[in-house]
Amino acid sequence: MAYRIGIDIGGTNIACGIVDDDCRIIARSKVKTHSPRPYSEILEDIKQSVRLACTEAGISPSDAECIGIGCPGTCNRESGVVEYSNNLGFVNVPLKGDMESEFGIKVFLDNDANAAAFGEYCAGSAKGSRNAVVITLGTGVGSGIIIDGRIYSGSNFAGGEIGHTVIVADGLPCTCGRKGCFEAYSSATGLVRMTAEAAELNPSSLVAELIRRDGKVSARTAYSAMKQGDPTGAAVTEQYVRYLACGITNTINIFQPDILCIGGGVCNEGDTLLLPLREQVAGQIYSRNSAKNTEIVICSLGNDAGIIGAAMLCMSK
Repeated sequence: MAYRIGIDIGGTNIACGIVDDDCRIIARSKVKTHSPRPYSEILEDIKQSVRLACTEAGISPSDAECIGIGCPGTCNRESGVVEYSNNLGFVNVPLKGDMESEFGIKVFLDNDANAAAFGEYCAGSAKGSRNAVVITLGTGVGSGIIIDGRIYSGSNFAGGEIGHTVIVADGLPCTCGRKGCFEAYSSATGLVRMTAEAAELNPSSLVAELIRRDGKVSARTAYSAMKQGDPTGAAVTEQYVRYLACGITNTINIFQPDILCIGGGVCNEGDTLLLPLREQVAGQIYSRNSAKNTEIVICSLGNDAGIIGAAMLCMSK
């Protein structure tokens, strides 16, 4: 049995897993990122995460075929340098080289959203497809594109940023500096903002009552109210799906993938989210009269997608 090491670096945690030939995580570790802090300090904790996971698996790092790393930001997979990561404060750090020097085995590096998408392609909801797009609805909108089994990231390794395509001209400001981005409207953060605004305009609604009761607003609030017959909750969720359908339709019109997977906490709503989304997209895509259209599904690997995809980066053609 061959083993590969997958590392998913996040702003909060560094997660590491030992992955077997069947894409199963047989051992794992997690350490805090404590970002921002110097690269040298974070690097030591990345190394420690590898040692801890290997100890749990009963192997040495040198027993693994390779190490794969998914890291936020622009990752040059040819040079192995993280050219820029605003989440971590990295600028031109030689992560691949430093890890190879430490462990003496081959290291592969890519953007964390790309790694997660590749995980779904190898072992999750996109398994068996030829071309796939994976979109994660979290604090932002992350995305990864797989074309003919290869991660697509453009000529400068910064491609695939579907969240920073505009769906509302001169719309709400986005963290990237543009206005009206898909991310500003269709992320979990966007849904929370829409819910809070609706509650303020409708203080007697169930949405507002749930916020007062819970002491906070979440991506679940509007859906919980909608399921109980609240018109304000229904209006928020319908508007959210309209924005989401717009961005996903744009993506399908560009790439026409076999499958498009969506993930993130919002997707815990299951068919309540998925069915109206599919209906709206089906009526908007350019290829709506085609005999074969993109299947829209929910991701199946959850937080393990990043670890599995990182471990399998050596398999990207």
